[in-house]
Amino acid sequence: MSFEIRRADASDAEAIAAAHLDSIRSIGPAYYDEATVREWGAHVERGLYLRAMQSGIVFFIAVDGGEPGRVLGFSSHYVDGTDHGIAVYVRGSAARRGVGSALLRRAEAEAVANRATRLDIDASLAAIDFYRVHGFEERGGGMHRLPSGRSMACVFMRKSLTVPR
Repeated sequence: MSFEIRRADASDAEAIAAAHLDSIRSIGPAYYDEATVREWGAHVERGLYLRAMQSGIVFFIAVDGGEPGRVLGFSSHYVDGTDHGIAVYVRGSAARRGVGSALLRRAEAEAVANRATRLDIDASLAAIDFYRVHGFEERGGGMHRLPSGRSMACVFMRKSLTVPR
């Protein structure tokens, strides 16, 4: 699978939302019940990413080399005080093809450039193995609150980073 990773901008918000929804709807049902999957995706729309970008969250997208303009997945990096977090989502058709790993590397590089010493994530049950393979350690299970108020099971994970001097 050929793809290009680049930093996203506001014009990519609709395509990011489409890739996010595809990921939730195609991968999520193997780990969560129908109601949770439905509510997880209920607030995913263009404006969500526009607001996130305006608040300083940085997004990277993987663009399909065979179908220009089609976003295969995205990663993000955010800073909240001294805490740094990331997220990675890929379309079901792009899973296990190197897209998520490449997106994660870009988000991690952004975090390191911003002097992060660790990354935290509320990993969905679908993503635990992915993050574990990439050096994240489980800190415990918990619940992630969705915008609807419903909670979904997750695992809190952390990765220590080496910041160059």
